[in-house]
Amino acid sequence: MTDPTCPNPAATIYSTRADGLLGLDGLHVVSVEATSIGIRAHVETDTLLVGCPKCAVIPQPHDRRRHIVHDVPGPRGPVELVWHKRIWRCWEPLCPVSTWSEDSEHIRPRAKLTTRVGDWAADRLQYDDAHVQALARRLGVDWHTCWAAAKPVLEARTKAPERLESVTGLGVDEHVWRHVGPQKPRVLTGMVDISRDSQGLVNARLLDIVPGRSGPVYADWLKAQTPEFRAGVEHTTLDAFRGYKNAIDEQLGHTVTILDVFHVVKLGIEAVDEARRRVQKDTTGHRGRKADPLYKIRRLLTIGAEHLKPRMVEKIDEKLRAGDPDWEVTIAWDCYQALRRVYQADTGREGTSRFEALVGKFASCPVPEVKRLVGTLKRWRKEILAYFATGGASNGPVEAINNLIEKTRRVAHGFRNFENYRLRILSVASGAKRNLPTSHHT
Repeated sequence: MTDPTCPNPAATIYSTRADGLLGLDGLHVVSVEATSIGIRAHVETDTLLVGCPKCAVIPQPHDRRRHIVHDVPGPRGPVELVWHKRIWRCWEPLCPVSTWSEDSEHIRPRAKLTTRVGDWAADRLQYDDAHVQALARRLGVDWHTCWAAAKPVLEARTKAPERLESVTGLGVDEHVWRHVGPQKPRVLTGMVDISRDSQGLVNARLLDIVPGRSGPVYADWLKAQTPEFRAGVEHTTLDAFRGYKNAIDEQLGHTVTILDVFHVVKLGIEAVDEARRRVQKDTTGHRGRKADPLYKIRRLLTIGAEHLKPRMVEKIDEKLRAGDPDWEVTIAWDCYQALRRVYQADTGREGTSRFEALVGKFASCPVPEVKRLVGTLKRWRKEILAYFATGGASNGPVEAINNLIEKTRRVAHGFRNFENYRLRILSVASGAKRNLPTSHHT
């Protein structure tokens, strides 16, 4: 049967054999032509006979209307679909319906894109580290059209309730998303799932990110979660920020809290560096210069003793004798190395013993930087030693998530809208990439 209103009646027989070309049920290709950037396919529906939506009388073909949409791009570039929609007329004179156009589940009324483009764009953003402008060029549309299709799909994925299920470990850290400019907020608080699987591995994923960096911000987020979520958390990790600790004590008092090992060791590095700069200024009257002994070993002083080669040790001894007359930098460096050795213990008992020995040895140290460091270690003693009780839980997975976030921001050349930024990084750092089959293709 040939439709007299078909744009190319001679192609009707061919088109019935090309139903699989599009992959859109109910639509088939009538003809294809090349454009300057891709291809243009003329399509129509398979339906030749319908009933009036009001009286069910078989209508007559009346006319066709062209509806142009963009589909998932192909190997030759953007794909433009020209849908020749049939206009039907009911010939029953008593029927209130005069004419109407056919519809398709793949092309919504007045749409600029097919419905499957939203899933395609969301997948590229979530799994393939793409940015919206690049996808818009592949589709042959502008940024806003592409984002309008992908955004609701990403929102549905990030709002799935199962995202917050089975969380037994929770990490928190601040994140700076804007360093300059008038837009606020600039500092955010991110919550990361650091639960271990049956094999003891941590597969980190970003649970949420909220504006601000304070105890109340974190406490409000915890309070907004379900009682089942809070009860399921067994241990939490954080840096040495008392605000986050207060929020954990308030909302997750039953959990084991661990002060992140990276931030603890970083405190030791900062103590050495501050002591070095102060002694440098006191002994030479100026900041470090290329020829100054302490300046020459500024990097070596941050390396763990177990990684130092003999010639490095000789250089450190030589420069400390030349630039550290009162042994203050030497004492700070010794304290830092002792702090590193705490985390090198094979057992929790040995780690606790080394920690107590460090605090006892340097408790009365007059070096101000060491005194401040030891005071901090004493205040966080319980959280530091909890590292051994939890099998080495740390904020390392949280920092890995931050790396993903930074890469997303770099690929997108920055973000101006916080809500769009939050949606993008929640999808990228959702952990969904781990579940992709190895045959996944763009």
